[in-house]
Amino acid sequence: MHPDPQPIQQLVPTGTLRIGVACAPKPTPLFVARADNGVCRGVPIALGEALAQSLGVPLAVCAAATTGELTELCVSGAIDLGFMPADDERRKRLDFSVPYFVIESTFLALDGHGIESLAQVDRAGITVVGIAGSTTLRAASRCLSAASLVAAPSIDEALALLKSGRAQAFALTHDALPPLQRELAGSRILPGAFQVTGVAMALPRDRPYARACLDRFMVQAKASGLLRRAFDAAGLGALKIAD
Repeated sequence: MHPDPQPIQQLVPTGTLRIGVACAPKPTPLFVARADNGVCRGVPIALGEALAQSLGVPLAVCAAATTGELTELCVSGAIDLGFMPADDERRKRLDFSVPYFVIESTFLALDGHGIESLAQVDRAGITVVGIAGSTTLRAASRCLSAASLVAAPSIDEALALLKSGRAQAFALTHDALPPLQRELAGSRILPGAFQVTGVAMALPRDRPYARACLDRFMVQAKASGLLRRAFDAAGLGALKIAD
């Protein structure tokens, strides 16, 4: 008999599946939206509910402002899995399931600053805001040399910097930007991408049975249509899920 524990023991050590999700004003493949009553909805919630049901365990949801917070919670074992982009920096500390979506990061640029392309963002006098601890912020820091970069603790606080004129561009993913663009008159989502990364379920390192369990679940969620239905229910019917 193999000495390692069974998948459910690795994945649900407390008997409750503890998932971590990041919040945004509107749901995206990565972010969930929180209603006035505190209930979260979105693709990660739908996947977490289905996974807990398949395991026959209760579900507990930990909502955070950023995926950076989820990274630390997952590394510490405070949550069993978190939904986040699987970039190289995170892979040093966490393991990931197969991806369910591919994000492309770009900039939302304010009107009046002559920013119409990715290349025009990187200029002296331009301040770019990104979400603290996010893979998009890390990628932006690698591609910007002349522009200034500032980290915001949440999307709402990033928007406040833009509205006040203290930042002129927002580094985020294409899928998350349209509802934010509507709050900033004249702003534009720049074409192209400075980063392409898969979004997946992250779990603490060295839990091979748990990781295999998540991979099987994700493959089945795609094949059964569960993932497609979760996207459609969140108003994301136009987006393509990862192969």
